Amino acid sequence: MKININGSTKEFGGEKITAEELINQLNLNGKRFAIEKNGEIISKTYFRDIYFNDGDKIEIIGAVGGG
Repeated sequence: MKININGSTKEFGGEKITAEELINQLNLNGKRFAIEKNGEIISKTYFRDIYFNDGDKIEIIGAVGGG
């Protein structure tokens, strides 16, 4: 399965992957970020329930703090 993440195509095994599995594979646990799937923001509440499929376009935006 191939999905586009922040403009780069990445390949994953299987037919689909959950948002939670993607976060684990990208080592984003404990970090502050938002995920958009095909133009729609995904609530963290649904990360276990939302699946990414071949050809999906994903944007991952990290939160930046400062003063």
